[in-house]
Amino acid sequence: MEDDILIQISNRIKEKRREKNITVQELATKANVSKGLISQIENSRTIPSLIVLIDIVRALDIDLNVFFKDIRHADQKFPLIIKRKSDYERFEKEHAEGFGYQRIFTQSIKNSTVDIVILELEPNAHRPLVETEAYEYKYIIKGDVEYLFGNDTTYQLNEGDSMLFDGRIPHTPRNIGKGKASMLVIYFFENTASG
Repeated sequence: MEDDILIQISNRIKEKRREKNITVQELATKANVSKGLISQIENSRTIPSLIVLIDIVRALDIDLNVFFKDIRHADQKFPLIIKRKSDYERFEKEHAEGFGYQRIFTQSIKNSTVDIVILELEPNAHRPLVETEAYEYKYIIKGDVEYLFGNDTTYQLNEGDSMLFDGRIPHTPRNIGKGKASMLVIYFFENTASG
């Protein structure tokens, strides 16, 4: 099972368990597995067998088709993903106190080189549409930014919002606030060399 699929399944189990107000112990009892196993699965530390996974999903009283809806392999194409600050998932890992983890994005994108930069935009900053031979992740640290894709599609991102997209789509940002805007930018360049 690919890591990205495992993480998506782990997150979905935890999310559905919490939605239904079921404790880890209650889910373990209903699925006839140990509490430790549920905890390991939810924290992406172990891969459940298919039988165990089906038992857990049934114990959550969710239709299998509904549970697996939107869980997809990383090779499937996506044009753009936007996550709002309110959508970020807080989670804890066992044996850690005072550690506040926040999962913003989990997305496998082939073999890639990562380039991380901070981009600052003055209020009147502008440039033509550009294309980058990379997937681009943007996290708005400060300010309000509008992203233009092609000639007619725009998305507004505010402080704390983030976005992941294929940089080969013509794009450019525009600072729509009164002060300087800053963002964390991570480029994932695919390694195309063979061998």
